[in-house]
Amino acid sequence: MTQSPPVIDYEGSKYSTEFWTPQREYEDRAERIALRAMLPPRGRRLVEIGAGAGRLAELYLGYDEIVLMDYARSTLLEARARWGRDPRFTFVAADVYRLPFADTAFDTLVMVRVLHHLVDVPKALGQIAAALRAGGTFVVEFANKRNLKAMLRYALRRQPWSPYSREPVEFVELNFDFHPAWMQAQLRAAGFNIRQNRSVSFFRVGFLKRLLGAKTLASIDGALQRPLAPLALAPSQFLLCTLRRAGATDRAIGLFKCPECGSTEWREAPDALTCANGHAWPVREGVYDFRATDE
Repeated sequence: MTQSPPVIDYEGSKYSTEFWTPQREYEDRAERIALRAMLPPRGRRLVEIGAGAGRLAELYLGYDEIVLMDYARSTLLEARARWGRDPRFTFVAADVYRLPFADTAFDTLVMVRVLHHLVDVPKALGQIAAALRAGGTFVVEFANKRNLKAMLRYALRRQPWSPYSREPVEFVELNFDFHPAWMQAQLRAAGFNIRQNRSVSFFRVGFLKRLLGAKTLASIDGALQRPLAPLALAPSQFLLCTLRRAGATDRAIGLFKCPECGSTEWREAPDALTCANGHAWPVREGVYDFRATDE
């Protein structure tokens, strides 16, 4: 099996309940405002990479087919418990560096709160570009190194790394912040045009959440996301990109390709998909698992 860069595995975690507590309702609302403004409301096939338990899936209900992908199978089981009765949904456990999707499979791809865990951004973006049809939409969020808090902390000598240098900073193992100019350069190199950007979550301050409430604070955030976007001061940055690569504008008919050999020919069984070259991938409890072969 080909080697992949290291990934963070949330298998068995309680991320959906212990991180997304009522104290983070403001962040959730602010991110939804950005996504509603940037995401094409309808389409044929959409995938969210790093979908977790399906927190944002209700925003995708204008699509004919919806794929929720995450590395952690346990979080996908949570998503399936919520969305599995809708036949439009497919649940896939996979590695972003080895996507199991046919070339040009998707009209739209969404990735929120994932890039900050990626040690090899160009490799991941190459996989994403291959999975999108020409002209397809990529809505991506990244953690902003040059945010206002980081600049203040650096000025007060309370952090050692500069928010102004272009290279990513790994502040905790497999947790990265990115300079906006660096990230935009990576996206352009991968074949994307950047159509819109939004600064999101300006007010990650406990006393403001308590004083104004999540709904009011998110409304103010939403009003500032576009006007203040050029300053890139918020800790979370959303970009709306389109793939400029020449090629077929229609998506592939089939959904999957073998992440080991690239085959798009399959033998299907209730408990596995086996490609034409014999690589078998289990299907358990409604989740397609492309993380490891049975060899």
